[in-house]
Amino acid sequence: MTERWLYAWGLGSVAFGGASLLVPLYIVQLGATPVELGLLAASAAVIGAPGAILFGRLANRVERRRALVLVTLAGVAVALAAIPLLSSIAAIILANAVLWLVVASVAPVLTMLVVDDAPERAWGEHIGRLNKYQGYGWAGGLVLGTVWPLVATSLVGTEAVTRVLFWTLAACAGVSTLGAAGSLPNPAPADHVTSERRVRRVARLLASSRGGVRGATFAFSPNRLYWTTRGIHPSRLKRRLDPALATYLTAAALFFTGFAAFWAPLPLFFTDLGFGSGQVFALYLASSLGSAVLYEAAGRFATTYDVRLLQSGALAARGVLFPAVAVVSGLGALSVGLVTAGVGLAAIGVTWAFIAVVGTAIVTRLAPPSVRGEVLGVHTALGAVAGGVGGVLGGWIASFGYLVAFGVAGGLVLVGAVLVLSLRVLSDGERAAESPADPVSTTDGGVGVPGVSREEVELRAD
Repeated sequence: MTERWLYAWGLGSVAFGGASLLVPLYIVQLGATPVELGLLAASAAVIGAPGAILFGRLANRVERRRALVLVTLAGVAVALAAIPLLSSIAAIILANAVLWLVVASVAPVLTMLVVDDAPERAWGEHIGRLNKYQGYGWAGGLVLGTVWPLVATSLVGTEAVTRVLFWTLAACAGVSTLGAAGSLPNPAPADHVTSERRVRRVARLLASSRGGVRGATFAFSPNRLYWTTRGIHPSRLKRRLDPALATYLTAAALFFTGFAAFWAPLPLFFTDLGFGSGQVFALYLASSLGSAVLYEAAGRFATTYDVRLLQSGALAARGVLFPAVAVVSGLGALSVGLVTAGVGLAAIGVTWAFIAVVGTAIVTRLAPPSVRGEVLGVHTALGAVAGGVGGVLGGWIASFGYLVAFGVAGGLVLVGAVLVLSLRVLSDGERAAESPADPVSTTDGGVGVPGVSREEVELRAD
């Protein structure tokens, strides 16, 4: 796999990262209510799930996958160019949903492209390289949003700063489309990853890998959702779902909902405090980097310390930090509030590094080996569902007060922490029993699963 097309995709990821926060800030400028901001977040989260599955299935049935990637990049360019021309908040919410539909949909197709013509032993390296460029691009979009008001205001005027940033991001996506058109890999149809054994291996590899920069604020990963849900058999899964695993999945549903309820109204909260758009971008960047730099350390902790205490402790800290950020950010001068908010969001990012890594380890430990891949798929799907529910919930509650919304979000996370703390089976080191009729796969694996190397587990995939 040559890297030339990865540069093009990384440039497209700049557009994705910038748009992830620019669109919410834009509707805030137009006077959006907390409820409308919640609907914006919820629609983007919910629509990505069926999109990823649809594009993934389609990619298995078309002769060439390159077209799907090019359609995505071109679609993002058109959407970003059009959004600043819209004045209706409802129309922007719809356009944003279309934007994230195509972005989420193409994620599994990219994974197929990087593994199709590669030997299985090189999949980890190739997927890791893809996610490195995606992560750098996403972070680059946040950095661009941070510095843009500082350099562009004098050039285009205050009123045009946001519109021109939209068009700059659209240009990034457009140039990315042209670059990808001439450099995307074009594997033969016979090389496509279609066998169930190879699909399961990709699924385990992705489900067990570290989160990237995007994961700090957007827990839902359409790529993992597609791969880890392809082989779900509900009846078999129901038979193997024991009380401990059911308790953890319930906890996950609660704390994922709490996460989404916190992030949905946050841009409006910061704007109401008087922070400019560049400052809000900087705060989100602090959270993203706070988690990204600690994923590997969290993995080492997960193999050394009690995962029950690690997970419940990280969740408890995050549950307390959610309302604390609202309290301390509004204290003192604007500059003081910005610094304290930055420290608070960086700390929240740190907690996510542990929650993401340790959570996968817990699911892997509790799930019976015969349905481990399916349980990882359910765990991933919970993030998508909770993103929609939490977005609407957070936006609605914020209409009664930000502290109330952040308090409810933190409360959901704390309840999840208590449920995780109750799982003493994790501290006892016990694993789910395996039925003699359900042998462990020797070719697929994850954290604590045979067949996956430490290098593969330590990927930082989104």
